[in-house]
Amino acid sequence: MVETVAEAEPTATVTAPAVTAAPASVAPSVAAEKPVKPNAEARLSGSRTLGQWIKLIVLLAAGAVAAAAILVLAARGVTTLPGVPAFLERYPGEYPLPETAEPGFPWWAQWSHFMNLFLMVLIIRSGYQVRTQQKPPAFWTPKRGGKKISINLWLHQSLDILWLVNGAIFVVLLFASGHWMRIVPTSWEAFPNALSALLQYMTLDWPVENGWVNYNSLQQLMYFLVVFIAAPLAAITGARMSEFWPKEAKTLNKLYPVEVARALHFPTMLFFVLFILIHVFLVFSTGALRNLNHMFGGTDVVNWVGFWLFAAAIAITVAGWYAARPPVFAPIAKLFGPVSSR
Repeated sequence: MVETVAEAEPTATVTAPAVTAAPASVAPSVAAEKPVKPNAEARLSGSRTLGQWIKLIVLLAAGAVAAAAILVLAARGVTTLPGVPAFLERYPGEYPLPETAEPGFPWWAQWSHFMNLFLMVLIIRSGYQVRTQQKPPAFWTPKRGGKKISINLWLHQSLDILWLVNGAIFVVLLFASGHWMRIVPTSWEAFPNALSALLQYMTLDWPVENGWVNYNSLQQLMYFLVVFIAAPLAAITGARMSEFWPKEAKTLNKLYPVEVARALHFPTMLFFVLFILIHVFLVFSTGALRNLNHMFGGTDVVNWVGFWLFAAAIAITVAGWYAARPPVFAPIAKLFGPVSSR
């Protein structure tokens, strides 16, 4: 039995598979290989990379140009339809104002225009910060007690109050001076003339501009919409969402839910942004020096005074844009209540 086992052992040794050693020349090549570094991820700016943003902007610009070209061709086609030339001749785009309407822009209208520009830009900026902020940089609490709010919301609401004061002064002086006839329609002819002016703008055969004496009807209706509809709507919806609104007034809150205010407030801000862009474009494309003199220089003379005043207004607005940061305006907020980091 012992001899049988002894004889079996060599057999097992012979039949076992032999291990083949790797050639000496292969080992150095394996060791010399370096690990492949993963590609660095592209930096995101918001939800997209810089390249993706550029592509999106290019596509949007191309789409806007194509849409504008289609609208121009369509509008020019409309002017060839039967009855349209006679309509344009009957309604040239404006109607005569009452004889008591005075031309020009008084000094208070110029100052109100600048303050409105300055405050609206900062309100839009601070409103966007409030809407997109995840962790507020600081908080503010009223001196007399109340709910703690973010420092950005305090800035937004404070700018809103200044904007409302500026608007209230403007409206009072508007009616006290009789200047209201410039932006409030005094005839039903404003509506067909506004349609005529819109068609003329769309065909690029723009109506004659003489804003020193009279706006065209489309301008008049738009200014009326901004001053007497959009601005109050922004104020009412903003007040409903603010901390000043009485939270315990159950009946009032049921009649005017906060969800309704939120649904209207942001689109109203977008309307103001669109209006500002179109307004600035038309100011520069329909006689920049003369229009800027109207709004900032208070004269109908064509020179560079209004332009430099406008440039100064833009510089002040840009400075305000960069100064609207918590380290800058927090000392002002402390005058009205404590500011804390949490």
